[in-house]
Amino acid sequence: MRNYLKCLAVLFVTVSLFNCKEDTSAREFETTAADSVDVEQQPIKSILTAQEQSSMTPDEIIGRLKKGNENFVSNNLTRRDHSEQRRVATIGQYPKAIVLSCVDSRVPVEDVFDLGIGDIFVARVAGNIENREIVGSMEFATAVAGSKLVIVMGHTACGAVKHAIDNTDAASMNMNALADLLNEIKPSVEATEKNGDVSSKNTVFTNSVIHTNARMTVEDIRKQSPKMAELETNGQIKIVSAVYDMETGKVEFLK
Repeated sequence: MRNYLKCLAVLFVTVSLFNCKEDTSAREFETTAADSVDVEQQPIKSILTAQEQSSMTPDEIIGRLKKGNENFVSNNLTRRDHSEQRRVATIGQYPKAIVLSCVDSRVPVEDVFDLGIGDIFVARVAGNIENREIVGSMEFATAVAGSKLVIVMGHTACGAVKHAIDNTDAASMNMNALADLLNEIKPSVEATEKNGDVSSKNTVFTNSVIHTNARMTVEDIRKQSPKMAELETNGQIKIVSAVYDMETGKVEFLK
């Protein structure tokens, strides 16, 4: 009988110790999980500094933008404290790139690359073409403000490109400025290999023109800005083209 009671006592102590260890492990797991959630949910409050900007190479910036675009596509955008970033940004700005995009409201440039206040300069014009003011803005962004990358980003289903393809007569509708803009895109239409009907209804051809237009704009920027061409030759900046797919959200950097 005495041996039987001893066995029961040993069994009771063993079970108690196991339960205690299990409870402790559970609490530790819950605490760790809670801490992880807190860390993940902390919004970014800082903006790019001069040191961070100067330490990055153009290729490194392209890599970061590609990763940011992956976040956008997967609906996993970084949380940011815009109020705090806005306050910090009053001290100065050190963007890593300038993006020339179309004015299309369906192309949210900062979101597309998962970026926030102070990360990039953004210039917009229908058809993402260059003009003197745009090139001047790019010279300021690179030669003055230190940005390392210039991106000309077209997008699928671009209305300006479609009207250029269809040879819309904007001047007859008292839109002379729009007519001039479409004329800037038409060389890209002519330079694109014809594949079927030359019409905006031909999606394959239209997308080819959109790619051609982005590439030709890059070449025109180099011609219009000897300073940026020099910076690129010296490896200090890169001027590249890209196309945003509105259906997938994916940005394709062109070769």
